[in-house]
Amino acid sequence: MASRSPRMRTASTSTVETVKGTHSFKITDYRLHKELSTDKCFCSAIFAVGSHNWRIRYYYEGQDPREDYVSVFIELSGDLVEVTASFELRMVNPVTGLSSPRNISSPVVFNGENPTRGFAIFVKKDDLEFSSKYVVDGCLVIECDVMVIKEIQVKETTVTSDFDIQPPPPPPPPPPPPADLSHDLRRLLESEEEADVTFKVKGEVYHAHKILLAMGSPVFKAEFYGPMSDNMGDESKTVEGMDPIIVFKALLHFIYTDSFPVMEDLDCDEKEDMVKHLLVAADTYGMERMKLICEGILCKRIDVESVAYTLALAAQHHCIKLKNACIEFIISRNRMDAVLASQGYEHLKRACPDVAVELWEKAAKSFMTRSGSNYEVLS
Repeated sequence: MASRSPRMRTASTSTVETVKGTHSFKITDYRLHKELSTDKCFCSAIFAVGSHNWRIRYYYEGQDPREDYVSVFIELSGDLVEVTASFELRMVNPVTGLSSPRNISSPVVFNGENPTRGFAIFVKKDDLEFSSKYVVDGCLVIECDVMVIKEIQVKETTVTSDFDIQPPPPPPPPPPPPADLSHDLRRLLESEEEADVTFKVKGEVYHAHKILLAMGSPVFKAEFYGPMSDNMGDESKTVEGMDPIIVFKALLHFIYTDSFPVMEDLDCDEKEDMVKHLLVAADTYGMERMKLICEGILCKRIDVESVAYTLALAAQHHCIKLKNACIEFIISRNRMDAVLASQGYEHLKRACPDVAVELWEKAAKSFMTRSGSNYEVLS
């Protein structure tokens, strides 16, 4: 029987050489930037990826005729040679690190005629201005991933015979799923599994876990594990003066997940009222992080009609940053007359007369500073 001749096999591989880089562009004092900007555009510092210079361009007025979105672009700077690159742009919450839906570009050519590429429709202005998704404590963060495509290379051909061919190696095992502790804790809260404490709030009943509540609140920790606690099995607590749906439920959600629940069903005024209730709850239960987040949101939601109510709230719950922001809002642009005519000012005088006096003193000092007067304010 004749021997079988080996069949020769050839193979080659084509690869694309790429260079990747990420740049984070942080805008502090976002509202002040908007007031000072003349071209309605904020530009990042120039950064290098793949031996080319780039920068991020952010337009808060937007470049789309519908004008209800902000726009973000990436620009090739310096010597405008032809460069092929793909990129990704996203907003990032400065506190949670969570990002907006990713805006990804397929490979495009940058050159002298088209040095700028990006997204005219990027993020809705309402999501940017009236929620804490992306602007937190006056800060906005934009991240950009750039992948510069250098060249296509073909590796040299290899030659084998049938006798040399080895079976392919087994595929690697799949990677483990990513960890999501906040998701797991939210499911634990919703399932009520192994719950050991029950809260009754205006007829509504909520089940929770004492150890997690104690980790999130020093008040709960003292109540459940302090010297006066009765840590013997399941407990039942009655909570007074708190709405069961929009406050206590949100309070539990924040303790378990370190985030607020979705509030898409609420309009802007309802969201503001909810944040005020949550600030009071955070102060009651000693949750400083939640209190600071609420304070930062309310600092961006100040208006003439509500500022006096917000000022009283800030004073009653020791929110120094929010208190100063309210006073500065009132005296910075001669809004005193409008505030005095509001119902909130009557509430401020009754609830916090010392703060009303402080407001008058600072307004008088501000007026004298602007007018150059040397008169003293008499107490």
